[in-house]
Amino acid sequence: MHTKLNVAALCFAIAGGSAWAVEPTEKDAIAMTERGAALIKAKGKDEMVKRINAKDPDYVQGSLYIDMRDLYSGIVLAHPINSSIVGKDLTDIPDASGKNYRREIIELAQKSGKGWVEYLYKNPASGKVEPKTTYILRVDDVVLEAGIYKK
Repeated sequence: MHTKLNVAALCFAIAGGSAWAVEPTEKDAIAMTERGAALIKAKGKDEMVKRINAKDPDYVQGSLYIDMRDLYSGIVLAHPINSSIVGKDLTDIPDASGKNYRREIIELAQKSGKGWVEYLYKNPASGKVEPKTTYILRVDDVVLEAGIYKK
């Protein structure tokens, strides 16, 4: 029995995949923000902040996680990976390519309520700056964001 499992794991490794880790998809990012929106509507923004900061597995799954910012000020209200940016307005700080993506996030949330924004960001799994696409969802006066790194 153990031999069959080892052979299966080896086949996954040779195929370039992993039997234990699956890269998140755009659908996963959308689903995570919708779970967050449902929590905010049921229990309020403070509960969402607590869950994000506590790295609740519903909202932090490997390289996919939710962060939250104020819709008007741009101030980061919660971030599970980089707590040093919580309470800060980074709206006009560009990514590595010079793109002002945080301003784009806020404007898209104010105008459309949801959508995708692409930019460069440090991947916590690889430690490298990589292309990322983030789904944003407005919930009242906050923006939930969940992004995936593009290969």
